[in-house]
Amino acid sequence: MHYSVSAVLLFLLLAGEGAALAQSPESSVGLSVRRIELVSDDAQPSVEVAVSPGLSTVFLFDSEVSREGLILEGRERFAMVDAGLNTLRLVPSEKISAGERLKLTVRFLDGAAPASSTFVLVSHPARSEALVEVYRRRRGVETYQEEARQARIEAERCREENERLRAERSAPDGLTGLISTAVLSKRGVGFRDLTEGVTPAPGGAAVKQYVYAYRATRRVAVEVTFMSRGDAQPWTAVGAMLRGKANDELKVLQVWQSGPVAPGSGVQRVVVEAEAAFESPQGSFTLKLWDADGRRTVTLGNVTFP
Repeated sequence: MHYSVSAVLLFLLLAGEGAALAQSPESSVGLSVRRIELVSDDAQPSVEVAVSPGLSTVFLFDSEVSREGLILEGRERFAMVDAGLNTLRLVPSEKISAGERLKLTVRFLDGAAPASSTFVLVSHPARSEALVEVYRRRRGVETYQEEARQARIEAERCREENERLRAERSAPDGLTGLISTAVLSKRGVGFRDLTEGVTPAPGGAAVKQYVYAYRATRRVAVEVTFMSRGDAQPWTAVGAMLRGKANDELKVLQVWQSGPVAPGSGVQRVVVEAEAAFESPQGSFTLKLWDADGRRTVTLGNVTFP
């Protein structure tokens, strides 16, 4: 099934109307380096750390930790728990539920205060903190310089993102806007029907009906129509991830949904638009959608682009 270019353009125009749910872009696979400084008294609050199924989170300590004193709640939900003298690598498995909170307690060997520290691992369907540096002693000036450098990089990224958003907002609506922002090239928009080829994960928050993929200049989009599974609670996607087999991700620009997926609501459309660093992303991707609290997700595998 192939639509004409005019039909695809109509889709792009319609996708800009209605109830739009914009997703703030996040970093690729993991967040930037997290640095945590522990205090010497017992008032140290538990620090939350984001983890995600299949993605590594590595703790790096400036003091040696006790392997025997490691306490991990729900250890059976992790595919890997690799503890060293100064490191701890965690890889959650698919058994961990989105939004689940598990306590991690580590104990230090040198007898100095604090003798232990507790972290709360918060499961996210697609995002994790890749590296967490934990300090009990005074940090060196080099770590502060590196932190300042990363802050400057993040500030520059935010500045560029704001400029892009301003440019797109000031552009005309409709077809003229697609041309003026160079989203539409002379070759038009590529289209592919993925309905039969995608592989939905069991137990998703909604049932997919149709799946279409689009490609324009430096942009790709996936359109999915959903029906309710009969749950009493409506479902609305607020975030999305498009990840390749090598854990490479496309930068998601926005998530749009025509309305909540709920009993009696009929079919609803979800459109995920992403930025492609190269003209035609190669290979298959996994599309994951989640709601506001991250607990109810939809996962579709084998998503390819024309």
